[in-house]
Parts: sequence; C-alpha cells; structure tokens
Amino acid sequence: MELEFTEEQQALRATVRTFLARECPISVVRAAVERDEPADALWQHMVALGWPGLTVPADHGGVGLGFVELGVVVEELGRVIAPGPFLATATQFVPVVRNAGTPEQRARFLGAVANGRITGALAASGGTGSAAAADLGVVARAAGDGWRLEGTEHHVLDGDTADELAVAARVDGGVGLFVVPATAVRTRATPTLDASRHYASVELEGVTLGGDRALSAPGDNRAGDNGSALERALHEATTALALETVGTCQSIFDLALAHAKAREQFGVPIGSFQAIKHKFADLLVTLERARATCYFAALTIAEDDDRRALATSMAKAAAGDCQRLVAQEGIQVLGGIGFTWEHDMHLYVKRAKAGDALLGTAGRHRLRVAELIGL
Repeated sequence: MELEFTEEQQALRATVRTFLARECPISVVRAAVERDEPADALWQHMVALGWPGLTVPADHGGVGLGFVELGVVVEELGRVIAPGPFLATATQFVPVVRNAGTPEQRARFLGAVANGRITGALAASGGTGSAAAADLGVVARAAGDGWRLEGTEHHVLDGDTADELAVAARVDGGVGLFVVPATAVRTRATPTLDASRHYASVELEGVTLGGDRALSAPGDNRAGDNGSALERALHEATTALALETVGTCQSIFDLALAHAKAREQFGVPIGSFQAIKHKFADLLVTLERARATCYFAALTIAEDDDRRALATSMAKAAAGDCQRLVAQEGIQVLGGIGFTWEHDMHLYVKRAKAGDALLGTAGRHRLRVAELIGL
C-alpha cells in the first residue's frame, strides 16, 4: 500500500485547486445560501472537465481513475464548500450502480453521468450510513416482470434535485437496489443547518419499475451479494464525505490562522500569544490525523483491502472529531466577528456540522469500530 501521493495525484490537486479558486469563489456559495441560486455554471464546468465520471470506467465514457483521485477532488471541493450535485452523484449514486449493476445498466446510467446528462442521489437508511435491511425505509415487492416500491427515505442529499435515485429497499428480509427516476417520486425539502445543499424526504407510493431498473435483488444471480454491494457503495460515500469535511476544516483553520496573524492586541498579533499558539498546535494535530486516517480509508477502498469497513468508520469518526474541535476553536479565535452573518466562517462551520450528521455521526462510527474489532 503506497501512502505517498504520486506526482499525478499532486498535479490533479493543484489543477483542481486552481480551477475552484477561479470558478467557485465564496460569492457562489453565498448565492446558493442567500438566494437559493443553483450552481449550474460550476456544474457544467465540472462536466466539461470530466469530473462526474472520474471513477466511471473508460469504456462507459468516464475517466477511469481510482478512489484516491476522487478523494483528492472531494477534499478540494470541501475547502471551498462547493454547492452542486457532485458529491451525491459521483460518490453516492455512481458507486451503487458500479457495484450492483449489470454491464448494460452500468453503461446506461454511468455513461449518462459521465457525459453530464443526469445527476444522481442515494436514498438509503435515512442517511445514517447503515446497510442493514431493518434500517431501510422502502419495501420492494415483485410485480409481474418488475417491482413495486413503497415507503419513505429521509435526509436524502439532493433528493429533490437529482434526475435519478439509487434506492435501497427491503425485499423479503434482504436488500434490493433500484434506480428510480425522479419523476416517479414525491419529494419534500428538509430544512438543514447547511443551506448550501439540498436535503429532502423521498416518498415512493406504489412506484412500479421494470426489471431493467432493478440493479440487484435477493436471489438474483446477476449482482451477487446485495448487502455487499450496498456496503461497498456506502464505504465510498462515507469516506468521500469524511474527506470533504477535512477539506472544510482546513479552510476553517486557514481563516482562523489568517485572523490570528492580522488581529492585534497590546500592539502585537494575537497569534503570538502562547494560548493561541497552543490552540493552533492542537488543531493542526487533529486536522492532520483526520486527513491521514481518511486517505488510509481511501487506499483500502482503492485496493479493495479487507480493512475497508473498519477504515471507513475510523475515517468518519476522525473527521467528526476534527470538525467539532476545529469549528469550536475557529470561531473562538475570531471572537465576535466569527458569529456574524457577514463573515464567511459560519458557512464553513455549517457545512462541517452537516457533514458530521450525514451517513452516521462520529459517535455511531466509533461504535461500529468497536463492533468490528470485537469490543
């Protein structure tokens, strides 16, 4: 397992950072938050660069890179708290189709993602990150040559804006995975702390699908173990979200550090005070620990290491611990200005807090780590 970034990965990071500095200034985020303006121009630029298809195989029109490269892009998107459908599409919808779909289904749906024709989202277990059938809010039953889906999933990222939804449903005590068109469901927007993103409850009332939209179902030999397919997709989604949170925490750290260098008390920068230095030392250690843990998880996914489940939960827990400390101390260092709407700090803090809650909190993943190591 290679723990150093390659020259190509470093070049990718530099390219992504330069692009986002130009195309995703904080004004784009404020437009999404304050006026609910969609970041369509930013998304179209990403499509032109091939980002939605970053991990889509080349024979389906994608770039065909690995999960570490996707993690690099996601971390940089977190640094600028980019709005838009990238996270839900590339790190949630795509892994489900790639892990569970037939070759024909992968060509159909992944090809459409890669060329920007569709966006996607994942509706499963109320956004808790669980792959257990008992936690799924939708039930699927065979109906002739197709399937009939009933139920509701809550806290679906981009649930009210995506074109296609990857839905995990209970099927006779097991798990089935389906691609449901947005036109077949009813959605209700869910107000959340982070207004730069859309969350929704997705209601399926007697939704009937043809067999070509059933990615997998218990007893279907095409897709193998369904629970495994959903679990593997959730490993990717959860680790990507953790890496995005680390990127956001880096920006919180940078904002606070810049303020500490510029703000003066008693004729000297407040960053020269020992108490402030200690804060930043602790923040840096926490930030680097979370980043290293997340990229280790990314490597286990890229190499399909047996430790991927454990590494994923460790990454999400580390990112959650990181955001809690960095958000708290970042605002504390800024003082009163850190609480104002006019300062950008609250935008980053809200993104980090929302990221901790989605796909399982730090506490939930620590419990999962304990289970996996036999405690």
